[in-house]
Amino acid sequence: MLAYAGLLKNHKAATHWEFEQDFISRFPDVKLDCNALYVDDDRLITSAGTAAGLDCCLYLVRQHYGSVIANKLARRMVIPPYREGGQAQFIERPVPVSTQDARINTLLDYLRNNLNKVHGLDELSHYIMMSRRTFTRQFYKATGMSVGEWLLVERLQRSQELLESTLLPIDAVAEQVGFQSATSLRQHFKHRFDVTPSEWRKTFQGKRPTTANHLATNF
Repeated sequence: MLAYAGLLKNHKAATHWEFEQDFISRFPDVKLDCNALYVDDDRLITSAGTAAGLDCCLYLVRQHYGSVIANKLARRMVIPPYREGGQAQFIERPVPVSTQDARINTLLDYLRNNLNKVHGLDELSHYIMMSRRTFTRQFYKATGMSVGEWLLVERLQRSQELLESTLLPIDAVAEQVGFQSATSLRQHFKHRFDVTPSEWRKTFQGKRPTTANHLATNF
């Protein structure tokens, strides 16, 4: 409504991640922040979804009445007084399970079952019985990503699952999904989702996770 009224022209704004592209096409003169939970630009305040609207309301209370009142209200509502990170941690970026290329699909299955290993282009092109040049071209054509990009996305997605469903330490998660160190996992995770692995676990882990021993049999 604010954008249609022209009030957001040349101002920063936020909206739900599902509607980013539609918003951008409709209002090219608005500076959309695609990761913010809410934005306050010259007293024009916009938020990105139902829960983000609550974050925004707490922000307003904090601005007018201070942190003590805002924190008390947050406890009353059983919500965090302030959420770290932005929308990036909630955006769905599913990787297609299969492609239209049967040989590439066979390779994807192999890689998903061996994420903990280091993979080289020569090894993978030999596995799929293609020249290295043909393989890299066919892989990108089938997946829309380079091999390195695809592996990074898959490893981050697997790390999300492990953080949500197990008690494995961060370094063990990193080892199981193929990062060279816990530091590497933290760096890539923070860059992609704008939160740390520990913060992700705290946010998304619900019921008591499965044991590490049980997990080891599955992966």
